[in-house]
Amino acid sequence: MPRLAMPTLRGPRPDTPEPTPAREIARIAVPVSMEFVLMLVLNFVNQIVVGGLGATAIAAVGFSNSLTFILAVTLGCFGTSVSILVARAHGAGRRSELDHTVTAALLVAGALGLVVSVVPWFFADHLLSLVGASPSVAAVGTDYFRLTVLATLPVMLSAILSGVLRSAGRPTSPMIATMVTVVANSAIAYSLVEGVGPLPSLGVAGAGWATLVTAVAKSLILLGMTLGRRGVVGWSLPDSVRQWRAVIVPLVVLALPLGVTELFWTVGTFLYNVVFQKLGDEALAAAQIVTTMEGVFIVGSIGLMSATTTLVGRSVGRGDIHDATAWVRRLTRAGLGTAAVFGVLFAASVLLLDVLFGEAGRDVRTMAGVGILVNAAFQVVKVRNMIVGAGVLPSANDVRGVIMGDAVSAFVVGLPLAVLLGLHTPLGYVGIFVARVVEELAKLLIFTWRARRIRWESLVTARSDVAPAA
Repeated sequence: MPRLAMPTLRGPRPDTPEPTPAREIARIAVPVSMEFVLMLVLNFVNQIVVGGLGATAIAAVGFSNSLTFILAVTLGCFGTSVSILVARAHGAGRRSELDHTVTAALLVAGALGLVVSVVPWFFADHLLSLVGASPSVAAVGTDYFRLTVLATLPVMLSAILSGVLRSAGRPTSPMIATMVTVVANSAIAYSLVEGVGPLPSLGVAGAGWATLVTAVAKSLILLGMTLGRRGVVGWSLPDSVRQWRAVIVPLVVLALPLGVTELFWTVGTFLYNVVFQKLGDEALAAAQIVTTMEGVFIVGSIGLMSATTTLVGRSVGRGDIHDATAWVRRLTRAGLGTAAVFGVLFAASVLLLDVLFGEAGRDVRTMAGVGILVNAAFQVVKVRNMIVGAGVLPSANDVRGVIMGDAVSAFVVGLPLAVLLGLHTPLGYVGIFVARVVEELAKLLIFTWRARRIRWESLVTARSDVAPAA
């Protein structure tokens, strides 16, 4: 099948000096972190808008988001898988392999995303109650859940397209698309929740409509950036069964285990919300405030995760073991520094709770303040886990280590401890926050152990034995 667009792989000009490692990391990490900060600020603004409706509204939105989060993040494994494969193909100069990989990934993701978006929509009436929401939370959150679950498909496509752009040398493009849609989302959400001018006041459902509309808009913008006239890849279907196999097998081999580990992680996060719900709507609302505010600060370091998959993947594609391990060391050190700074800022955010969530109630703000301080103290641990577990280990094809870390730490350590401390001791909500910290410490031990077992030589050898798709 002929290609529709054939832009060349862009590299540095011959007279351009080689960037320093720090500048190369910043070139990728800063736009990605800014993009995710904008996305989290968007969620934060939406939570403040919805927060004016009371604690139950905050709890309903948070509980619904934790369900759709399972779908979005689990299916987002295709984005991570594609970004790693694109980085390797880009580093090796295999243009045909790059185009085939992206085209096949979009087709597979589109079909899968359509199914998982539509099916939960039909059962939204009973799904929230079935998985543990209180009657009041389920009643308020059902319409919002229906709309946000439909956004799973465009969110999934956006994750893939963003990964392609970053790995192919266009890290600022996803940030631009996010900036545009964040502004639109905030305006639409406020207008539909409050009923500005001639627009109806839809309450919590208004935030759902804003999420769906802007998710579709963002995916279309990214599609144009990736496959348009000035895009980084061309639409090119593999021409033979052999080419399909050469593309689909590594895509699935990486994506399936990553999907499993993301499923473990997101289900674990959701089950923590179920435990909080057992303590009441106010405890659940406080947990959602902590999660949203923490996200705004922890994503300040998330660009280092994308930088890891991109820079390490390119080195692996070139067969340069020394360069790959050097990037791992640099990025890990950078993560410790950024985590310390953003952890302090996260702790200081307790001073804003009275201003931002005045309608939520004093008890909710007190519980949220405790959760913020507990989590901020261990921000460095969380960021290291993010870089190693979502960057280094997948780049080294050690998805088994990622699954082991997420599954054992959550289901063997964290959640049983949360039930014990939160529901069967006087600690209550404090015990649940402490259990999540203990989970991260257990994950740190497992990820560190697996990272020390990586054999980069074997990975490069296996990579060189794979013939590029013709």
